[in-house]
Amino acid sequence: MQNPYQTLGVNRDATADDIKRAYRKLASKHHPDRGGDTKTFQEIQTAYDTLSDPNRRAAYDNPGFGGFGSNGFGFRSDSPFDFQTIFDIFGTRFQQGPQPQQQRRQQARMSLWITLRDVAEGGMRTISVGTQSGTQAVEIEIPPGINDGDSVQYPGAGPIAGMDLVITYRIHPDAKFARQGLNLYLEHTVDVWNLITGGNTIVRDILGNSLDLTIPPRTQPGTTVRLRGRGLRGRNKDFGDLMVKLQARIPDHIDPELLAMIEKTRQ
Repeated sequence: MQNPYQTLGVNRDATADDIKRAYRKLASKHHPDRGGDTKTFQEIQTAYDTLSDPNRRAAYDNPGFGGFGSNGFGFRSDSPFDFQTIFDIFGTRFQQGPQPQQQRRQQARMSLWITLRDVAEGGMRTISVGTQSGTQAVEIEIPPGINDGDSVQYPGAGPIAGMDLVITYRIHPDAKFARQGLNLYLEHTVDVWNLITGGNTIVRDILGNSLDLTIPPRTQPGTTVRLRGRGLRGRNKDFGDLMVKLQARIPDHIDPELLAMIEKTRQ
């Protein structure tokens, strides 16, 4: 495994915010959708997966205390979607001490890393849970609008018959979209003339859908436009909004006569 600190360009005493900022900068630069190298992007993703989770970071920093999977269990995703899963802690927890009259169900717990797009899509996913005797396919449903750190219990989906599977969802920071509740935030750059005279521009939501955004005349750079219902879907079938912050781009070529007219207005 490559040194995740070197991959992200941070020191070993880097804070969680330092790691997140470094990841977002590198992920944005090397994302395949922006012409980046897929292998490099995967290395950046793996490094962030390791350092953003306290347990995985501690295991990397202190290899002498054992590694992942030492209990004989493993976890991977067989989903064809952009659905990344990272094995974190898969400890079988049995109830100890006096038992109630009704036997408590046993639980297996694990962390599952997904993308913000996975949150937006939700729905069913098929994953493979590894046991000491092989693997088994398990179908789970990602709840709409799941938050980072939320835990979901899947009855009877554990690696042993009669055992429940409890998954704690972790969500990768997205290179383009920020999240607050069900609302998503996106920066979008347009020609400065579109802000001055008004016009239309196309933005894409988290699922890649093209949305027509109308820019009123005399719009200031940094203005945020709300696209209602284009954020994340919630558990009550409600939708958040997509908040688009408009930034200005000056064209590489401006007609000299136009520049002269602008200059006159400044006198």
